[in-house]
Formats: sequence, structure tokens, C-alpha cells
Amino acid sequence: MRAVIQRTQRASVTIDGVCKSKIGKGLLVLIGVEEQDNEEDIAWLTKKIVNLRIFDDENGVMNKSVKDVEGEILAISQFTLFASTKKGNRPSYLRAGKHEITVPLYNKFCQTLEQELGNPIGTGEFGAYMEVELINDGPVTICIDTKNKE
Repeated sequence: MRAVIQRTQRASVTIDGVCKSKIGKGLLVLIGVEEQDNEEDIAWLTKKIVNLRIFDDENGVMNKSVKDVEGEILAISQFTLFASTKKGNRPSYLRAGKHEITVPLYNKFCQTLEQELGNPIGTGEFGAYMEVELINDGPVTICIDTKNKE
């Protein structure tokens, strides 16, 4: 699994002109799934996301997690995180998981993220054309790949 985590002041996702989810202070998580991913990747990544100390403490030092600041999370599926640009100018998405594998893993990721956070999270809609807006706070953007966890 590959995640791009952005600290936000606010973020939202709109589908067909209707706002599906929106959050205030928290994290926008773009999540890509490949076929080799499993529930072990989900468990590791969700714990890592909710415990990342990327929010300022009272001294202005990034020392607090989204849980510590009672922030919100918006998780959006993003197969393009596995784009390969090695050959030519048209990206290849062969590493991105197929729907029958990816959809259940994305859903499990969102459920587990809610459990780890202790609150409901916002989501997009898998496979839909989505308009995602955010006010990036900092900006702070972190990329994590579960294949590089050791």
C-alpha cells in the first residue's frame, strides 16, 4: 500500500457536484493498493497514520498526532499512486491492484483507520471521478509505502 498524507486545515471530496465528505483540521490520505497488499499492510499503515507526530505542540514543534489534536481524516482511493513512468510519457498502472482485490482492501483500510482514530472518517467513492479540495496546512506532506517499512 502506498499513502500520501497531507496535513490539512480542511478538505472535501465532491462527486457529480455533490459533496460526499468533508473534514476540518486533520489529514487527507490518498491511498493506493497493489495486488500483493494484505491485512498486515493495513494494520501497520493505519497505526502509522494515526500516530504520526506531524501536528504542532504548544511550542510549535511537530510533536502531536491526529489523535492527539482530535483531528479528522479523509481517505481517498488513488490508483495513480502506482503509476510507472519508466517508458514513454504515458504512465502505466500495471502495479495498481485490480478492482476485485483493491475494493475490499480499501474498505478494510477505511474501517481499520476509523477504529484506530476512534472516530468516523470521510471517504470518497472507489472508482468514481472525484474532485478533491484541500487547504494544505504547512504544507506538510508525507509519503509512506508499506513495502519500505523496515
